Amino acid sequence: MEKILKLLERDATLTPETIAVMLGIDEAAVKAAIDEYKKEGVIIGAKTVINWEKTPDEVVSAIIELKVTPQRGEGYDKIASNIYQYEEVSDLYLMSGAYDLCVKVEGKTMKEVALFVSEKLATIDEVISTSTHFVLKNYKVSGMVVDTKKEDIREVISI
Repeated sequence: MEKILKLLERDATLTPETIAVMLGIDEAAVKAAIDEYKKEGVIIGAKTVINWEKTPDEVVSAIIELKVTPQRGEGYDKIASNIYQYEEVSDLYLMSGAYDLCVKVEGKTMKEVALFVSEKLATIDEVISTSTHFVLKNYKVSGMVVDTKKEDIREVISI
């Protein structure tokens, strides 16, 4: 039934009926599998991927790497819990390498994001240092290519 998950991950709008046809299995089996996945917490939600560059709304994204001191008996989980509560945080990962946590933050302006980092993230006692990287352009989001190419309407001129 991993195929059901792969299909839903690619397109959350697929109906059990459509998935059943695609996989050549019974629709009731697909519904039962999806219900079980939700009950077990395997499926935790469905999300629409938006190409914000095609809307009038400004969205600024940044990736912030954090070095932190884990807490005795709780490791990184308590720190992560404190961080993911913020509305500005869209993604949060425990990482290997030079930094411990990777936080994706979204805001309306670069200043708003910068203030969030300096006033909220950097002030957490366990945070040793931060490194902020502003996203300049999205090429692929949640496994989907963001088509930002504009049609070239220039005419060819030859002499």
